[in-house]
Amino acid sequence: MDTTSVVVIGAGPAGLAMSRCLGERSVDHVVLERADVANSWRTERWDSLRLLTPNWMSCLPGAPHEGVDADGYLTAREFVDYLDRYARRSAAPVVSGAAVQHVRMRGDRRFDVVSCAGSWRCRAVVVATGACGTPRVPAIAARLPPDVHQLAPMHYRRPDLLPDGPVLVVGASASGVQIADELARTGRRVTIAVGAHARLPRTYRGRDIHEWMRILGLLDTTAGEVEDLTKARRWPSLQLIGTPERRTLDLDALQAEGVEVVGRAVGVLGDRIQFAGSLANVCADADLKMFRLLDQIDVIADATGMPCQERPARTSVPEPRTDVRLAPGSTVVWATGLRPDVPFLDASLLDARGAILHDGGVMHEPGMFVLGQPFLRRRSSTFIDGIGRDAIELGEVVVRDLGHW
Repeated sequence: MDTTSVVVIGAGPAGLAMSRCLGERSVDHVVLERADVANSWRTERWDSLRLLTPNWMSCLPGAPHEGVDADGYLTAREFVDYLDRYARRSAAPVVSGAAVQHVRMRGDRRFDVVSCAGSWRCRAVVVATGACGTPRVPAIAARLPPDVHQLAPMHYRRPDLLPDGPVLVVGASASGVQIADELARTGRRVTIAVGAHARLPRTYRGRDIHEWMRILGLLDTTAGEVEDLTKARRWPSLQLIGTPERRTLDLDALQAEGVEVVGRAVGVLGDRIQFAGSLANVCADADLKMFRLLDQIDVIADATGMPCQERPARTSVPEPRTDVRLAPGSTVVWATGLRPDVPFLDASLLDARGAILHDGGVMHEPGMFVLGQPFLRRRSSTFIDGIGRDAIELGEVVVRDLGHW
């Protein structure tokens, strides 16, 4: 069994950022990765995907944006290349093909981390596998007819790989609307089932919506400043798409492309999937939150003399539909979210939904930490540069803890 001070689990953005921060402090460590660096970005993203954040936000500690278009959006392949370069330049001690099987706490406040590529004894563990590990598919999926093709966004690649029939996309956050948009543009008959979502324009009054959120200080909102942290951590991803033309993608844009919009999927009866009658309410709620944010932006933009811009209209809500028949050859894409995949952790470290229990990245077991989770320390923890900021701060905590032992 090898010995090191810290074992970092995962060589994605979070794990590599933590490795960089530990390396700069001369802390000996190892990064265990189940496959290769940036594995989920290589193998669990559709072909046309671009990051939702502009390039000036899509960077990690010590490696600012390298390209000429700071307001553009990296493709998934470009981001993988960025992470590969980052790992090399940081000399990250990555062990590939080392899927972690167990993390065991020893009586002497040490840990044994057992992987399929070997075992390490260490004084601290940082779980950096990210928040997106296993599709969160509702139980009703098991009741669909066997001749209906089902998949999650992490298994979707491009339209021509799906059966030729109609497609139902369940979920209208970032992944759902983007996949529905791509399928509709190929002439597919697409329906999207909509639950709670966060609607925002891609740009407003000449600036990316993320830049406005930064200016307003919303990205710096800390975990201690929100009334319901659990709810904040479960809030859906922003209904956005990153494209060269910086276009807005919302339910009205999808309807203009011929996508049928229905309510939240709630049940299955034979070959028909049933929908809730709450579509108007969830759309009104998303519109209200968007307009409140635009009100704040207008105050600043008006004060600085920025050109006016017509606001998006309220969502056009179609007549409610109670169900849709899923004919043989249909496809259902379950864009209903993901949950962490950490089978190597003891169940006492997880909540009832399988999320890791922590306070700002410090887990309840002394010497154990987590990085790369929604709202870990602040709202920006969801984004790449927010992961980097969290890594710097949490890295300091890890180093202090090591010094205390």
